[in-house]
Amino acid sequence: MANHVYKIIELAGTSPNSIEDAINNAVEKASETVKNMRWFEVQETRGHIEKGKVQHWQVIIKVGFTIED
Repeated sequence: MANHVYKIIELAGTSPNSIEDAINNAVEKASETVKNMRWFEVQETRGHIEKGKVQHWQVIIKVGFTIED
């Protein structure tokens, strides 16, 4: 395995459906402009409550991507 150097960015993804959808939304949107994404780490999870029910999820993730040679 080759040596890798990673750049790390922080993203906030949201979804009215689930934490997983919030993560996927963040990764999919970032992939439009960020190349070589390799991993993510969940930093924070929170949600919005209305009338006693969870209405929206927000997840903060760190994403690592390799730097091109």
